[in-house]
Amino acid sequence: MTDPSRRLGPVVRLAPAKLNLTLAVVGRRPDGYHGLHSVMVPLALADRLSVAPAAAGEETVHVVGGVVDWPPDRDLVRRAISTARIAVGRLGPWGSGPAPVLAVRLEKRIPIAAGLGGGSSDAAAAIDAALEAWGVEPDPEVRLASAVAVGSDVPFFLAGGPALVEGRGEAVEPLPAIAGGPPGILLVTPGLRVSTASVFAAFDELRAFGPPVPAGDPAIRLTSEHLAAELRQGLTAIRLVDRSGVLAVANDLAAATAVLEPALPTFRRRLFRFLGRPVGQSGSGPTLWALYPSLDAAEAAAALVADALARGDLEPPGADRPTVHATTPLPGGPDR
Repeated sequence: MTDPSRRLGPVVRLAPAKLNLTLAVVGRRPDGYHGLHSVMVPLALADRLSVAPAAAGEETVHVVGGVVDWPPDRDLVRRAISTARIAVGRLGPWGSGPAPVLAVRLEKRIPIAAGLGGGSSDAAAAIDAALEAWGVEPDPEVRLASAVAVGSDVPFFLAGGPALVEGRGEAVEPLPAIAGGPPGILLVTPGLRVSTASVFAAFDELRAFGPPVPAGDPAIRLTSEHLAAELRQGLTAIRLVDRSGVLAVANDLAAATAVLEPALPTFRRRLFRFLGRPVGQSGSGPTLWALYPSLDAAEAAAALVADALARGDLEPPGADRPTVHATTPLPGGPDR
């Protein structure tokens, strides 16, 4: 351990976005959460978090580049730091009191409430950054316990690469990176904010007249299992792109999101016709994605989509302007 008061500069972490290549809802758990089977990859698109011990006063989180209008008690970065502080207790090099308060600067690039896990990734980065800023060795059990306590998606971002996520998100099996050169990914996020809790509630309502346990489509579960198995065996980017037609419909939450945002499926069909390739939805949405053999191909598609949106050839839902990104999966953890 090192004395945090002697640190010369802030601790910096990149907090990557995530993409759900598959998302199967396998049932309702006794604790009220939904059980999942989802293959997820972290992306090069990332927020940037800087953390430093504060001289005195309260914890501060200064957000740049994104409008964050939730109250402090719902701020996942604050919650992550508070949870990590409880987890490390009073055993650090700072003396007998609790871990020192921190000053946080968060530079947002990931769209908010978009199905890309930006808040959860920021929380995971905050846990790691806080531990280093306090001079505490990053014990795996402390990190995982803190992540699970903060939110369902947070443990995934501790895996550092592609992973199969099960349970409510706490069971994470790291998977091999995509073999060969990474694929390109086009992300188009309409100007909508979708509540994950509302999407799951809509999912339950859609399944009210189905099986007694609110599970999703068995075919989507099989697709998710198959993709995880292929990654374990060394799935290439070309093969992944070839499977995009199957993966684009492998999301049990897409129909529920469409109930809440009826204009989203229309825009998704328009995007499909414009691109001439399958278009999927990440997580609870509203971000839509398409796979390409390379980043260059995804960047070319992003430029075409941006031009079409500017000309009005693609009419998006929502009052805000859509965001368009071209990115790639990270082969391992974020650059730290």
